Amino acid sequence: MISIVIPVLNEAENLPFLLKHLTDNATLTNSLEILIVDGGSTDETWNVAKRIQTESPLKIHIVSSERGRAKQMNIGANNATGSILYFLHADSFPPKNFDQYIADKVAKGNPAGCFKMRFDSNHWWLRLASWLTKFSWRACRGGDQSQFITRKLFDEIGGFDESYIIYEDNILINELYARNSFVVIQHPIKSSARMYDKYGVWYVQYHFLNIYIKKWFGSSAEELLEYYCKHLKK
Repeated sequence: MISIVIPVLNEAENLPFLLKHLTDNATLTNSLEILIVDGGSTDETWNVAKRIQTESPLKIHIVSSERGRAKQMNIGANNATGSILYFLHADSFPPKNFDQYIADKVAKGNPAGCFKMRFDSNHWWLRLASWLTKFSWRACRGGDQSQFITRKLFDEIGGFDESYIIYEDNILINELYARNSFVVIQHPIKSSARMYDKYGVWYVQYHFLNIYIKKWFGSSAEELLEYYCKHLKK
């Protein structure tokens, strides 16, 4: 069983498209469960999820959580029954047969990894950034590529660090790279460039780089969040 954990906050528009995509592109839907973890949406996310739950052939659970993606993903993991956890953003669409690719990697002894990524944008920089994600370099990793990990390893690490409201994906990825427990599946997940469209490619890239550098030089979770809210969450 693969448990797909999707943290959401005001994703009423995207959620139907994502769940239909998962249904249409999974290899064995009876070996999947989906946990939609809502962080207190103020739009129709909860109602949309409930409607889809009754109509979908997939096994869907809807869970309420405090806001914060790390908290939401940990609660999703705590409610999951699968031996493989797959953390997926609501605006990222994995490739056809994604579940089979994940299961095959785990069966070959790879306890964690991600897909390479392709942004839904033709901007030359985002196309280059997408191309670089096929390499196993740590600097090319991020949450938009989605993250699979065995339940055993996830519990051993202790899950996501809930003190991080942003950068939580990278904290877990750092742990996995330190253990040499990471593989990149060479099929692209399509991820939204909506933040780049909203603020501009160079503006977002500049501030993401600053966040990365600040973390490198020891900034706390609170300092990273303050910087993010000041520049990217207006």
